Amino acid sequence: MYRKYLFCYFTGNEPEKESVHFALSEDGYHFRPLNGNKPFLFNQLGTGGVRDPFIFRACDGSFFIIGTDMRSEKGWNSNHAICVWHSADLIRWQQYPLIDMKDHSLVDSVRTWAPQALYDREKEMYMLYWANCEYHPQNDCWTPTVMWYAYTKDFRSLETEPAILYAPPCGKDAIDADIIEKDGVYYMFYKDENEKYICYVYSDRLTGPYQEPKKKNITLYSEHTEGCCVYPVGKEWVMIMDSYTKGRYVMQKSADLVHYVKVDDQDYDLNFSPRHGSVMLISDEEYERLEKHFA
Repeated sequence: MYRKYLFCYFTGNEPEKESVHFALSEDGYHFRPLNGNKPFLFNQLGTGGVRDPFIFRACDGSFFIIGTDMRSEKGWNSNHAICVWHSADLIRWQQYPLIDMKDHSLVDSVRTWAPQALYDREKEMYMLYWANCEYHPQNDCWTPTVMWYAYTKDFRSLETEPAILYAPPCGKDAIDADIIEKDGVYYMFYKDENEKYICYVYSDRLTGPYQEPKKKNITLYSEHTEGCCVYPVGKEWVMIMDSYTKGRYVMQKSADLVHYVKVDDQDYDLNFSPRHGSVMLISDEEYERLEKHFA
């Protein structure tokens, strides 16, 4: 049974902070960083940096971490690839070759941000999705930064060419999507890059089309937020968000993924300067294994 929590994150815009960190929680609210809040996994390829790490359990019980291959010191329009690591035990990790969008149809990609993945049972493959922007130098044209997707079997190659998953009807940017399936409905939570808050769309199919509700903004905080992550705690859903202008994480929760209430500051602990990351449920044995390894 998976009843404890592993948080995977990075910590800042300096090169030494653009790497992978772990934290543990027994209740999904109070997290404790491992390894003295120091990184344990580094990108050895591409830019040499990794941001927005997303950790998940594969169908065979092994684990993947995928992330943005990026060094922010090189600028926000400087990356075009996804980092991939694989592990059988959460301790020993193998880095796979980068998934480079310039090797596919997105040859002018200048932003390949915040990748995540979900297993598509119908296709028996993983749907990899991320925010992407292109700059076409031949006509000095920028595309909006919106959500794209492609299918993969093993995160070593793509089985399909990238296609747009969701672009807001208003024509503005949408980044940092997190998709949750509940009762046959797929909820996509993303950052509205124009207004700087988290909003949502929904669909009865993983690949869409996704529809906007009348009220799409679900952020209860007035500060700018991005990099949301939604995970179950008991019968509720917890959403954590990177309040990047304040240097902190904020938390809210919901029973239906649509209506939220704030979690009081004193009722959760993320006070170790994490940036955009992800939370995965783990077993007691996996929790103890991580504790022992990083003791």
